[in-house]
Amino acid sequence: MKNKILSAFLGMSLVAVSFLAVPSFAATNPDLDARIWEAKQVMQEIMAAPDQSIPEELLAKCKAIAIYPSVLKGGFIFSARWGRGVVLKRDEATGKWGPVAFSTIGGGGWGLQIGGSATDLILVIMNERGLNGLLSNNFTLGAGANVAAGPVGRSSEASTDLTLRAGIFSYSRSRGLFAGIALDGAVLTQDNNSNTAYYGKYVTSRDILLGNAVTVQPSSQPLIDTLTEYSLLWGKRIEGKKK
Repeated sequence: MKNKILSAFLGMSLVAVSFLAVPSFAATNPDLDARIWEAKQVMQEIMAAPDQSIPEELLAKCKAIAIYPSVLKGGFIFSARWGRGVVLKRDEATGKWGPVAFSTIGGGGWGLQIGGSATDLILVIMNERGLNGLLSNNFTLGAGANVAAGPVGRSSEASTDLTLRAGIFSYSRSRGLFAGIALDGAVLTQDNNSNTAYYGKYVTSRDILLGNAVTVQPSSQPLIDTLTEYSLLWGKRIEGKKK
């Protein structure tokens, strides 16, 4: 009888140890996985319309991209908006997109006049200054970096001058309408609580995007594949013209 009890105890101990041995980053977080999935959906839906999409050239040349699905508008006399999203950095040498970092956006008085209670926002970050600003705490668009309403149209060409002057191009979509839009006054904040929950260890957005502190998680791969597909289209178009 004692042997049976001892065996059962040892068995339960081994099970407990096996659970403890599983890396914390293996756990899934449905809310964060859903946020990443929604970002992918927003990107695919926007790029599906050739005359209303983000220019392929921008996606091929940008430093990073931030996608905020369903930014909510509230307030009575004074309006305010707030949303959660993800940020990804593109490797200039390889063209590959890295792991996601989580971010929030908020503020009042934006130029969102399209209407509707929920708006999808995309920020295309074109230079180092824009990226470093985005990674600072409570970064205000328009104050810390030049932000401009982005040009639309899949085959649109962004002039070098325009690319250099605007550190960040901003886009919005509400009720099916998509357009570049001014976001002066919007505040970007690193969502390090979500970063920690997603990767199973304390990690900042700067660690993720610039420090190679984490690897791509399975739930992020579909979004990364989508961004890779679109960012390679410009190069293919240029190669096609040469032939």
